[in-house]
Amino acid sequence: MTPDPLPSFPYGAVYFRRSNPPESDWARDYVTAAADGYTVFRHWFLWSAIEIRPGVYDWSAYDRHLDLAAEQGIKTIIAEMVAVAPEWAYRRYAHARYETRTGQRLGPAMHGSCVVGGAPGLCLDNLDLRKAAERFLRALVMRYRDHPGLGGYDIWNEGNYPGAVCYCPATVADFRNWAERRYGDLHSLGEAWRRYSFESWEDVNPPRTLGPYPDCLDWLAFRIENAFEQLDWRADTIRTLDPEHPITAHGIAGTLTGMASNTRDDWRAADRVAIYGYTWGSSRHGDEPWKQVHAVDLVRSASQSKPFWHAEAYGGPLWLQPNVLDKPRDAGRIAEPEDIRYWDLVSFMCGATGLLYLRWRPLLDGPLFGAFGPYGLDGSRTDRSAMAARIAQWVAAPPQAALWRSRPVRGEVGIVVVPETQRFLYALLGSTDVYAQALQGIYRGFFDLNVQADWVRIDAPWAATLDAYQVFYLPVPVALTAATADRLRDWVEAGGTLIVEGCPGYFDEYGHVGTQQPGMGLADLFGVRERYVEFTPDLLDELQLDVHGTRAWGGFLLQAYEPTTGEIQGRYVDVAGRADGQVAVVDHAHGDGRTRLIGTLVGYGHATHAKQTRGAEGGTVDPGGNGAFFRDLIAWAEITPHVRVSDPRLIARLHVGDGGTYLWVANPMRRDRLARVTLAEGWGPFSEAQVLWGGEGTLDGQTLTLMAPARDVTVLALR
Repeated sequence: MTPDPLPSFPYGAVYFRRSNPPESDWARDYVTAAADGYTVFRHWFLWSAIEIRPGVYDWSAYDRHLDLAAEQGIKTIIAEMVAVAPEWAYRRYAHARYETRTGQRLGPAMHGSCVVGGAPGLCLDNLDLRKAAERFLRALVMRYRDHPGLGGYDIWNEGNYPGAVCYCPATVADFRNWAERRYGDLHSLGEAWRRYSFESWEDVNPPRTLGPYPDCLDWLAFRIENAFEQLDWRADTIRTLDPEHPITAHGIAGTLTGMASNTRDDWRAADRVAIYGYTWGSSRHGDEPWKQVHAVDLVRSASQSKPFWHAEAYGGPLWLQPNVLDKPRDAGRIAEPEDIRYWDLVSFMCGATGLLYLRWRPLLDGPLFGAFGPYGLDGSRTDRSAMAARIAQWVAAPPQAALWRSRPVRGEVGIVVVPETQRFLYALLGSTDVYAQALQGIYRGFFDLNVQADWVRIDAPWAATLDAYQVFYLPVPVALTAATADRLRDWVEAGGTLIVEGCPGYFDEYGHVGTQQPGMGLADLFGVRERYVEFTPDLLDELQLDVHGTRAWGGFLLQAYEPTTGEIQGRYVDVAGRADGQVAVVDHAHGDGRTRLIGTLVGYGHATHAKQTRGAEGGTVDPGGNGAFFRDLIAWAEITPHVRVSDPRLIARLHVGDGGTYLWVANPMRRDRLARVTLAEGWGPFSEAQVLWGGEGTLDGQTLTLMAPARDVTVLALR
């Protein structure tokens, strides 16, 4: 029997996390949700709440939800939660308790997001524990795979692996096996790690403290591969028993901030499922316009051509969490209906074709009481839920069917994400902050000029992405593998334009500094050799460089050059030290392509100096940063934005595809704005702009004159 497919645009919410909401309200809530246009609910199927004793399952609450879903035409996404283990399992599998770096074994605690015991779970590297978890997963799939209320599965909620675990014997054994596969024998391992006295594999242990050493870098790489082996196990277990329903997953758009520390890798996760997604809320991260867009762009890029959802969106307030304290009301902390409208439509503008709110109605227990839900504590409708219902009905309306068949155009520039760089900086600094700020600063520099930057991976299996772009920006490239360096060199030789920040390939994949810089044999690519270098972030807060009269902030590191075959384009200024006036920027022709090498981290400089402040209209104003530098850089790289907007505070995107061509214009401010939106040559001309959502516009050839409504996104079909 072939199951009914998911809606073309799933729209819904996370509903049941035992024991919220109260059972007495379920039937009424389903009727309300269906009437308001919701088509999907996701529930947490908590191992600790279902397998109440070994082999004894209490499915009663979940049976009722699947039945209600079928009655109301709502599809259920089963979120497997083997990460919340039964209380009895902590006793029976005490050896599988997570072990921290300091040797502490973690016992069962309450889960803050559902107020059920069994967190943080047990280590699945222990095969006996994994078999017990697999029995639960198999029982779960067999019970519901033929139920008409089932829509699919969601695995490994938010893709998080605790940063301080696991060091239990099973994980140590897996690490040793991984090292043996990588190096072959103890002698080769000892040479690579510079630990020359291994007698037995039992002498090989994961490092308990971080440092920029080969064993630490290998441990971080192992943790990522090991975590995704566990994701594969989940997917394979489910897919073997139910090949018909789609398997989904969602992260937190955390590749830039948590790949090295918490194994978050949106590219790896998206590869393994049919539909990917992300959790994102402006109240946690900040409501500056670039922040949500950069996160959705990251997930879109990682998903490649697969559909992706805003899998957990905020539809209500967030009150007491540490990362929201001291934020103003209008910075996303207290969600208003127009905030929900703006946040949802921005996700759609960036390519999401599904949305689920983090709660349908808030929890009544725990530290997240009252949070996230558009509906009231008692399930009643609110002004927020009215907006959510309006959007639900709009995405499903027949006129929008063609809209979802078109996708965002490829960005004009790719920002290269290099995993080995993040791992090295995390091992060196104990934090991913510098790496994330460096990349986010570059993204924001392009974003502020309405240039769409895509996030790009060029490591296997994503190396084919190289051919899709003419311009790459490689931020903070201090540690590279030989394979990464070779791919970049070959791509430039074939005609690419590569912009690179300071100290490229300074360290190799083992954390070893090359005696010739730039490292990894890249000196010929850039036409320079190093003349001077500093890794003194505390002394470089005010570092500036000058490129043909345009000043820019750098930071964190400083590398000065002596050109060999390259051409000087800029020098350092205002440096109290030996780098005053030394060469900071060099251009070079290489093969059929060209490079620009910038000796410091201008992305980091932009992130730390272009601090946005909230303007009187509720938008943002930018008092500084490297805006002029990025404007000149765009001209040098011959980047032509797909869309130009007369008001830089508005955000414009194009979608193209089988459904036609669409223009999206977002206005994050709290006042209507009149603007001209001009399409680049090659798009159009069009004779008609039909409004699907938002404000009215007048089209004249390539230019649209638009009154963009406040805190809203205008969607126009161009014909």
